[in-house]
Amino acid sequence: MPLPFDATWGTLCERCEELPEDATLITPLASRRFSITDVQEPRIIIEDVDSTDSQPLQREQFEALAEHTHEASDGYELDRLPLKAEPYAAVLALHPRYVLDEREGTLTELDDVDEGAVLDDAPHLSMSAGADDEQDSEREEPDIDVYADMLLLIDALEREEIGALGEVETPALVNLYTLLSDVQRSANDLRQDVTNVLLDRVQHDRPAHGQYGSVQRTTRQNRSLKDDKTVLEAFEGTGIDREQVMGVDRGKVDEALDVVSVPESAVYDVSESEYVRKADVDEERKETRLQGLKDRLAVSDDPEADVLRQEIARLEQEIEELTEFSPGSSFGDRAEGN
Repeated sequence: MPLPFDATWGTLCERCEELPEDATLITPLASRRFSITDVQEPRIIIEDVDSTDSQPLQREQFEALAEHTHEASDGYELDRLPLKAEPYAAVLALHPRYVLDEREGTLTELDDVDEGAVLDDAPHLSMSAGADDEQDSEREEPDIDVYADMLLLIDALEREEIGALGEVETPALVNLYTLLSDVQRSANDLRQDVTNVLLDRVQHDRPAHGQYGSVQRTTRQNRSLKDDKTVLEAFEGTGIDREQVMGVDRGKVDEALDVVSVPESAVYDVSESEYVRKADVDEERKETRLQGLKDRLAVSDDPEADVLRQEIARLEQEIEELTEFSPGSSFGDRAEGN
């Protein structure tokens, strides 16, 4: 059974009151930055850092989120929350009993915790840092081929009027074609590496969800024709002339299989391979996440922010081209209606 929420609420309020004045919390999916301005018995008041809009977070909504988190054995999936309810997860994670995992997109309740422990810095909690700390936290570029290829492509795209390809000079088009090919190749290589890891984690009956979409494990059947002699012998005595499948043309073999009782396994070596495929894409969530990143970059003086702005511009172009599904969020609707 879940612990009485009175004790949880008291500890959570104490944690909020202990935060430094300059502490900033970040919502796990939309990257919305906000601060806690007041703690009252029935509510916690927050203020959006960028818009300065205030929002009361009600105690009963925290209690409902805590109950749902307790019932989720593998962690409550944050993408079930509506955008307006994301701050509840970020604030509740200040309590030592709750862990916010942005990578997995979950909020988890721990069984055993020291509620008197000092509040450690969490990924969704930002404190002011000195110059030395800022240098230590400088952003590192990932050492993968696709990253470098994409930066070069972004640079090329920014220098050309891509909307009028017919007016672009041939050398520039050659550069674009080359970079596009490099990005496609390196992205496919990375996607295959990611696929191999996912195959060890994703089960057939349980899709895996992320912030931008989900994947599911699927079985694909692969067929390859056996040697010519084996195939021809399989059709002997069936009324199929050798000339009909001579050369063992796959199309002709398939036509023959449609009219005779020869089993497929007699002419095909059949094997199965496992793979994951994209099941859906949450366009709205991706747009919101990008907007949150842009808002954070807009107030950043870090020179590395220019690189991130370029990456975001590229991502926005890709999002416009996506035409996939949009998943629902059942609990989100319930939470918003509480």
